[in-house]
Amino acid sequence: MADGGSLRTRIASGEVVIGTFLLAFPTVAAARVAASVGADYVLVDGEHTGFGWETMTPVLAATRAAGSVPFVRVPSASRQNLALALDMGATGLMVPMVGTAEEARAIASWARYPPEGIRGTMFGLAAHDFAEVEPVAAMRKANDEVIIMVQIETVEGLENVEEIAAVDGVDVLWVGHFDLTTSMGIPTEFTNPLYLDALDRVAAAGRASGKAVGFLASGAEDAVSLVERGFRVLAYGSDIGIYRSALRSGLGAVRQAVEGA
Repeated sequence: MADGGSLRTRIASGEVVIGTFLLAFPTVAAARVAASVGADYVLVDGEHTGFGWETMTPVLAATRAAGSVPFVRVPSASRQNLALALDMGATGLMVPMVGTAEEARAIASWARYPPEGIRGTMFGLAAHDFAEVEPVAAMRKANDEVIIMVQIETVEGLENVEEIAAVDGVDVLWVGHFDLTTSMGIPTEFTNPLYLDALDRVAAAGRASGKAVGFLASGAEDAVSLVERGFRVLAYGSDIGIYRSALRSGLGAVRQAVEGA
């Protein structure tokens, strides 16, 4: 079974952890394959995909059972979205478009049981693998294990990143690079000095507050560059991207071989 507390400890200690995104194939098989090849976490995207809770719940359960840590990117920052994702079995949450420290404090509170937060109580369902649990111990364990990633992907979030990073209960500052460059008026200009300065500002805010910073790496070379910049929570690819790339490469190789036969 997954150990969210262990992953949270690894993140807090500065260890590099690497996961992956599910954007197109929210299946038990995809989750188990990702876990079996060493993904530290598997993130199911509920923001851009339209996946519903009934779709995501078995994927989260399969991720836990296979030894990885299940995350959900919620559609938006609301108490209901965060509570449902956690009740359906997510250990980690990625929250888009976080712009202020006030928003970050609300998110941290919604995701934790009292006395640390205001999460509503429910026991023995998906989040507990439908097993009976002792409520107080279960609440304490959930608070110890939950991992909150807030996305810095707007000019507002960038301008407030130091205050956001300082919020207790925020574990990771995650740069949404497409949205951030778009918000900055330089969409997809990933070599623009303004954008590179923004990356360094987020990394510096994380260091100053003892928080990890995260990013979706395009490959090994990009991952090395990100780690050198101070990023420690990485994701590699997505199910659809990996499938597309592998299939294109494989089909090309087969066609070349057949045509040369």
